[in-house]
Amino acid sequence: MADQLKSRRVILKEYVEGYPTEEHMELLPAADVDQAAAAAAEDGSVLVKNLYLSCDPYMRPKMSRPLGQSSYTSAFVPGSAITGYGVAQVVRSSLPALAPGDLVRGITGWEDYSVIRPPFTGLLAKIQPDHHGVPLSYYTGILGMPGLTAYVGFHHICSPKAGEAVFVSAASGAVGQLVGQFARLTGCRVVGSAGSDEKVELLRTKFGFHDAFNYKAEDGDLAGALRRRFPDGIDVYFENVGGKMLEAVLLNMKTHGRIAVCGLISQYNLTPGEKEGGAGVRNLECVVTKRIRMQGFIEPDHKHVYPEYESWVVPHIREGRVVYVEDVAEGLEAAPKALIGLFHGRNVGKQVVSIAAPQT
Repeated sequence: MADQLKSRRVILKEYVEGYPTEEHMELLPAADVDQAAAAAAEDGSVLVKNLYLSCDPYMRPKMSRPLGQSSYTSAFVPGSAITGYGVAQVVRSSLPALAPGDLVRGITGWEDYSVIRPPFTGLLAKIQPDHHGVPLSYYTGILGMPGLTAYVGFHHICSPKAGEAVFVSAASGAVGQLVGQFARLTGCRVVGSAGSDEKVELLRTKFGFHDAFNYKAEDGDLAGALRRRFPDGIDVYFENVGGKMLEAVLLNMKTHGRIAVCGLISQYNLTPGEKEGGAGVRNLECVVTKRIRMQGFIEPDHKHVYPEYESWVVPHIREGRVVYVEDVAEGLEAAPKALIGLFHGRNVGKQVVSIAAPQT
């Protein structure tokens, strides 16, 4: 019965300035799943058992105190469970489309059991029972938000053509590793950057990037590193980093180049004072002189594209043309460390937290 269930949860203890640490979060001990909350599964909500949790860079700004500026996603609430994308199994449901035992992906809590309430129930997507014969955890990554992000950003925003030169920053992460492979499948020449020699080797040997480099080994001359690898310039840049990397890319873009701005992870841990005192991005005049098209985008605006993406990518996965690397942490207690690791480059591939196995 639902009222006999025990659930732990990871909460944000306080808002963060600068780099977050594990101490900003806390794993609360197991407690009975509140009977009233479980009963909410009879009022348009769904009670789920969480199986896999996704750690993503966009979660860092949600750890900061809201400052009034508009955002597409609200901040975490101190004392409440952290939320994010995940894979779960339905325990109770009042929704006709979902039954106990169904596997779903969507926004859930960092806890053993979650009550998903409207409007987030509308974001739950059912996973077919055989999940296309791929690991269930893939629905936090290649078949989840990061996969659709890579597809939309590269194919829809950048409109690539065979033979073009593509650069991907943070290329070994959940999104970047896919953009590089999608570029290769399109017939582009693709180069990626990463923060360690291990990751650079992965880009070259596992993901099929034509070239890759460790940005930390370039003595600060990122513009020169790009110029050596793109002597004729960059047609398409998939932006995950911002800051100095964006400044260097702008100098190396071709006329009429395209930039899809997916993320700016170099900026997420700056304090308000650092942001206010900074000089801003240099070389923006290149956007005008080179007639560069630079567009930001977020995955929630493109949910309707998922069926198109799924039908395109699943055959590539099954036939080995697209591969995916995950960095899996075991247990809910490992979630804070896994999330913090993203901002220090400790993860290799998509960071996932495995907390339970599905019931058959």
